[in-house]
Amino acid sequence: MISQLVIATHNPHKREELLRILQSEMQSNIAILTLDEVHPPIGDIEETGLTLEDNALIKALAVHEKTGLPTIADDTGLEVDALNGEPGVFSARYSGENATYASNVTKLLSEMEGKTDRSAKFSTVIAFINDKNEQHLFRGEVAGRIAIAPSGSNGFGYDPLFIPEGQPKTFAEMTSEEKNSASHRSRALKQFVKFLLPH
Repeated sequence: MISQLVIATHNPHKREELLRILQSEMQSNIAILTLDEVHPPIGDIEETGLTLEDNALIKALAVHEKTGLPTIADDTGLEVDALNGEPGVFSARYSGENATYASNVTKLLSEMEGKTDRSAKFSTVIAFINDKNEQHLFRGEVAGRIAIAPSGSNGFGYDPLFIPEGQPKTFAEMTSEEKNSASHRSRALKQFVKFLLPH
């Protein structure tokens, strides 16, 4: 059993969501560390992969190699059917190199103008490198649709535009508890926790 686990992300919103889900799911004595708490300091990690799996592993390996600690990293993508799966692996930088959450949302809405098929899928891949340097991958997915306009002020990224299947509201209109009970990230993390702490 591991005693420590590093979350390999500099994104404060993602870090907070990962921490919150892990702490509620694990309920164990494993210390969960962020990149602010490990040495040596770790700078930005370039995501050069062509798939979510590639990028999650790139981040987890980079942090594991520097710290020697068990590490998880995630990569998340929004795949829109009418856009042939875009933005996909490029979701975080869809509107260019200096993309912001707002500019990505604006670009996605402009690309969706005139499209009647608004079906989409959110996917998260969690990569885990353990203390024996073994690699494990876990994928969580949520089907849904793209809203006509942004709605809600919670969450981050494309949350104001994504309405999960069977729900009347976007992720950004949900409380963090509501979102975390059914999100793509939560589904991937639950698989990871089940693997790490089998009952």
